[in-house]
Amino acid sequence: MNRLTIRARLTLVFGGLFFLAGGVLLAVNYALVAGRLQQNRLSLWIGGSRDTSDLDTAAIGAMVGDYQRSVRDSALDSLLTQGGLALVVVSVAAVAIGWLVAGRALQPLQAITGTARRIAGADGAGRGLHERIALDGPKDEVRELAGTFNDMLERLNRAFDGQRRFVANASHELRTPLALNRALVELAMTRPGAPAEVRQLGESLLTVNERHERLIDGLLTLADSENEVTDRTPVDLAEVARHVADQIAGPAGVRVELDLAAAPTAGDPVLLERLTQNLVENAVRHNVPVDGWLSVETAVVDGRATLTVSNSGPPVPGYEVESLFQPFRRLNRDRIAGTRGFGLGLSIVRAVARAHHGSVAAAPRPAGGLTVTVSLPPPPRSA
Repeated sequence: MNRLTIRARLTLVFGGLFFLAGGVLLAVNYALVAGRLQQNRLSLWIGGSRDTSDLDTAAIGAMVGDYQRSVRDSALDSLLTQGGLALVVVSVAAVAIGWLVAGRALQPLQAITGTARRIAGADGAGRGLHERIALDGPKDEVRELAGTFNDMLERLNRAFDGQRRFVANASHELRTPLALNRALVELAMTRPGAPAEVRQLGESLLTVNERHERLIDGLLTLADSENEVTDRTPVDLAEVARHVADQIAGPAGVRVELDLAAAPTAGDPVLLERLTQNLVENAVRHNVPVDGWLSVETAVVDGRATLTVSNSGPPVPGYEVESLFQPFRRLNRDRIAGTRGFGLGLSIVRAVARAHHGSVAAAPRPAGGLTVTVSLPPPPRSA
């Protein structure tokens, strides 16, 4: 019973109650008809005994009793048979009507479920929270539930918007002191007569400052890419990948292989270039020191533009792949430090892909390394 849907339960309850009420009504009719026939039998027997005083009243009474008994049994059997058949037919019809009525009554709940399913299936945290449930009709319990659900969506939407604005504003505010620090350090290093210790310290401070600038730039990109791209222009992923591959010089011992076929899509060229740049930089950074390689491929698969970046590298457990797409996460380390990055690369890749209604998937290679595939929708015909 617990495995049945609410609609099926309501239908069974409605049909069961109707069948029970019909059975009780049939039993009451049976008792009333049986009592009435019994009274008619006695009246007929008394009347017959008065009209046949010259005959054998015992024999006549026996004949009349047998006849009345047969009529009574026939009438009661007919009542049970036909009444039971009618009860079954009407109960089946009642179950069908109950199914329709239950479905009609549950339509508002289906609207709420559909909205919740669309929000849950939206790409990216906070997406789809602008949707609201619009129910017409009386102000009953279901409409009150829809209103409560809408209030919850409104609060969640404000919370996610506030979070994104905070990250963007904080990143912007932090850029100014970092730029000022860089200028002061460079001024101290280039001052005539600056000792070697000051220049060495200045280089270290510039390295730290540059690392913080990259962190803030990554946070800004992540915050911006969480918003859906509305202004889309035609972009060929092959051109973007070729430009990024020419700009990034891999370390010695890492071989770069390109297989770039036309992969047209539409979106923000800057964000798509950042997506490709992050994938290539990660493939270069997380590679083997000797005889390493990375490959960049673009193509159209099932009508969608795809970008695939593969590389050699250390073995990656399959259960660790999904965690790599979380901010500030890196393989085998939750909070990262050092010079290998901040763990924002793949987070930005997924955010940019989702902002373009695309998807990104990663799979570990048996020999080590990762294969990351980005799939983006084709450009609209107007583009």
